[in-house]
Order: sequence, then C-alpha cells, then structure tokens
Amino acid sequence: MSSFLAGLLLQGSLIVAIGPQNAFVLRQGLRREHVLPVVLLCIAADVALVAAGAAGVAAAVRLHPVALAALTWAGVAALAVYGVGALARAVHPGALAAAGGGALSRRAALLRAAAFTFLNPHVYVDALLLVGAVAAAQPPGGAPWFVLGASAASAGWFLGIGLAARLLAPALARPLAWRALDLATGAALCALAVRLASGG
Repeated sequence: MSSFLAGLLLQGSLIVAIGPQNAFVLRQGLRREHVLPVVLLCIAADVALVAAGAAGVAAAVRLHPVALAALTWAGVAALAVYGVGALARAVHPGALAAAGGGALSRRAALLRAAAFTFLNPHVYVDALLLVGAVAAAQPPGGAPWFVLGASAASAGWFLGIGLAARLLAPALARPLAWRALDLATGAALCALAVRLASGG
C-alpha cells in the first residue's frame, strides 16, 4: 500500500503543473466538446508511459544492478529540482487560461490532445525516467502497486479538470489557487526526494 501511495503522490505532484495539456483538457471541459474522449486519451497515454517507464527501468536494473544506485540518485536529484521549482513558482504564481479558439471536431480534438501529450519532452523525462526510477526503487512486488497509484492520480486529475471544468475554472484562474497548489506540490516532491534518498 505504501507503494500505491508513493505512485499516487508522485504522479499527482507532477501532473498538476500548469501546461498546455491541462489547459486544453480544461478548455474542452468548459466548452463541453468531446470531453470524455480527450480525457480518456490523456489518461491512457499517462498510464502507458508510466507502465513503460516502470517496466523498462526495472528490466534495465535487473540486467545491470549497479544502475539502480545511479537511477535512484538521479531520481532524488530530479525530485528535488522539481520540488524547489514548484516552491519557487509559488512566489510568482501563474493561472490556467483555457479560453479561446473555435470549435473542434472530435478528430481534431484528439489529435491536439495527443500532440500536447506526446510532443512535450517533459512527459518522457517524467513518465519514463523519473517515475520509472522511483518505481524500480520500490520494495519487491511494489512496482505494480506504484504504477496503479500513479495511474489513479492521472485518472483522477484529468477526470476532475475535464468533467468538472465549469466548477473548477474560477479557482484555477486565480493565482492564489496555484500558489497553494505549487506549495503543496513542492513539499510533496521534496518529501519524496528525502524518502527515496533514505531508501524508505
């Protein structure tokens, strides 16, 4: 269960950063345009990337056990950098702007969601390397629970901002809300870095 919570916390902390994918999902939710297909595509992409990262890194570690220490410390460094970055963003918070643009066909909406997901280089660093490294550091049998927790975080987030967009939009447009979110994210990522460094 601790691996599930670690996956939930890590993915939840990474996914809430302001970015084009989140803004697009919120936009579709506000307009009530192809919300469920877009949300399901984003969830499926996250789950596939996280699972691939966990499986790939775990396989590499099994073949080269010496790589585990290097990956663990790379994960600690990345978590610390992301955590400090989130805390720094809290000093000058942004806001999520989702308005603008005309109506999209279902195909165009899915293509745009896929582009925002797969053409973002950060998604590969986050899902394949960072999440994969933390998954590989889980106790025996913990990696599948970790992936399940990370997948639950993605599903909860995208369903939340997509299906409840009209309720969330006023809050997400306020810098104060993002300051609180960044403070919580920064604290969670720094705590995960300490936990990973200590082998917990």
